[in-house]
Amino acid sequence: MRSALVIGGGIGGLTAAVGLHRTGWRVDVRERGSDLPSTGTGLCLPPEALRALDSLGVGDKTRRTALRHPDVPVRRPDGTPLGVLGAAGAYLVTRPELLRVLASALPPGTIRFSSPADLSTPVDLSAAGDFDVVIGADGVHSGVRGALFGTGVRRVGAVAWWGTSTVPVPVGGETWGRGAKFRLTPRADGRVDWHALVADRHLPAATSPADDPARLFADWHDPIPRLLAESTDLSRHDPLHLPPLPTYVRGRVALLGDAAHATTPDLGRGACEAIVDGVVLATCLTAPDTGAALRAYDRARRRRTRRLAFLSRRLNALATTGRATALRDTALRVALALRPHPERPWSHDLEPDELAG
Repeated sequence: MRSALVIGGGIGGLTAAVGLHRTGWRVDVRERGSDLPSTGTGLCLPPEALRALDSLGVGDKTRRTALRHPDVPVRRPDGTPLGVLGAAGAYLVTRPELLRVLASALPPGTIRFSSPADLSTPVDLSAAGDFDVVIGADGVHSGVRGALFGTGVRRVGAVAWWGTSTVPVPVGGETWGRGAKFRLTPRADGRVDWHALVADRHLPAATSPADDPARLFADWHDPIPRLLAESTDLSRHDPLHLPPLPTYVRGRVALLGDAAHATTPDLGRGACEAIVDGVVLATCLTAPDTGAALRAYDRARRRRTRRLAFLSRRLNALATTGRATALRDTALRVALALRPHPERPWSHDLEPDELAG
């Protein structure tokens, strides 16, 4: 029986573990956390992510814990509508719920909590240790990636805040301002997640992590000020992105998810791409030649995810521009009104040959 070490028990790592387990691999997942998380923000699962989960037998279970994604209105800070982003076939699910669904598809003991991988040797990453394959699924600050390439993430040039509120917001949406934007995402439990971002050049000279969002977005349209006033789990972070890697595979080690292609959250596809990475990798590894299978995974996923990362960074720059915002808003209104294939708004759909490896 072939064996795989998965470093990181997040969405991508557990997806790969489920896929490999279903095809007869022995899987060992090492997760530095002490348990599955009990809190976390909502995630968008477009149709290709759900089809990938269906291929693992957990798609319906995921849908039962999720909320159908409503179309997303885009507005100016004064509430003037700019258009609507369609979300046909997409669902919203919280990170803890999705992780629980994936973990439930693995045999007990597969995930070793409080067990960070020792990369000081680097797990013998060059030889993959005693495993046939090592999968680096250890997130944006990946130690596996660092051991392989020495490549770290970079700041986007902005500050962001996340939070959750009990203010009812049935639809959600995005608001684009001058050097800033605000996103609302409803959850199945009736709460709403929000994400606020301000470009560095538009931040006041003195900032306080606790009150900055409330102060910076105080004059934006309702319900943004009320959300900020009644939020919990407030956190502040610097959005990061990863420069393109030359490959996602070295020897018998493969990277996936944020470890391979971390980018800004502007396309809302981080969870989706990690899921598809995991399913494609597991599908490729059904082939008897492990080296050829890993190279097939790299061909299937690297170019595609690099393109999505580039588009996400460009969208981030457009949404938070401080120049010619009236022209930007007009262009956005026209683009949303004339967008092709409104019944399939997620244009980067999974190709059948990617699931086939």
